[in-house]
Amino acid sequence: MVALCAAITATLAACGGTTVEPRARPVAVDGQSFAALPEATTFAKIDSLPQDHETAPTAGQVLRPEDDVVVYEAPGGRAVARLPATQLGSPTWVPEITREDGWSQVLLPSRPNRSTGWVHTGGDDFERAENDYLVTVDLAAFRMEVVERGRSIGQWTVGTGSAEHPTPTGRTYIMASIKETVTTFSPYVLPLGAHSDTHETFGGGPGTVALHGWPDDTPFGTATSDGCVRVPDDALDLLLTLPLGTVVIVK
Repeated sequence: MVALCAAITATLAACGGTTVEPRARPVAVDGQSFAALPEATTFAKIDSLPQDHETAPTAGQVLRPEDDVVVYEAPGGRAVARLPATQLGSPTWVPEITREDGWSQVLLPSRPNRSTGWVHTGGDDFERAENDYLVTVDLAAFRMEVVERGRSIGQWTVGTGSAEHPTPTGRTYIMASIKETVTTFSPYVLPLGAHSDTHETFGGGPGTVALHGWPDDTPFGTATSDGCVRVPDDALDLLLTLPLGTVVIVK
């Protein structure tokens, strides 16, 4: 986890931040400054966001904002955050979990875990795509499975968080892909839209949980990490081919 947070920090420094300047950013929303709204990123804690309590697969729709967009607590409700167009140097893709009358409820990467928000999708602010993949992690069985259109394309024994620092459960998603430049334990890390429930920070980072590799087999089948899911090399190779926004269900 320390190395992951260092990698995140290095990526942000290289990319110059997590946002891109919108073409036409609104000046105010509901009487408040758009710029003053907290960014819905892995670094934020936004207590006013609604929570996701489901563990079922989504319908497979993912959304990418063309520019920074407003996040609301409910359709037509109060503005509570803004979703940037990039996250950790990667384009922002978020899973849609509900849709109604030109509004979409999406999973967000902010604390607290399972945060969601509503975005207005009735205009041309978003690109929409189908995501045919689903990742499930069974903590009790130390098993990870990748499914494509309902068909299993891989199962592995993995390592999970310890009893003291458990891997958070619920629906989350693959938020970004980061090439590891700090250590050699994994060539890439895949940060999720979830955080450790027991660590506020690691090495100055936000305690983001990730899927990543490991140089040997010792952690597989054990609960010994600080919350991340450690996977074999062939599993990581497949995970790296999955689209950003792929839903990950941890149970």
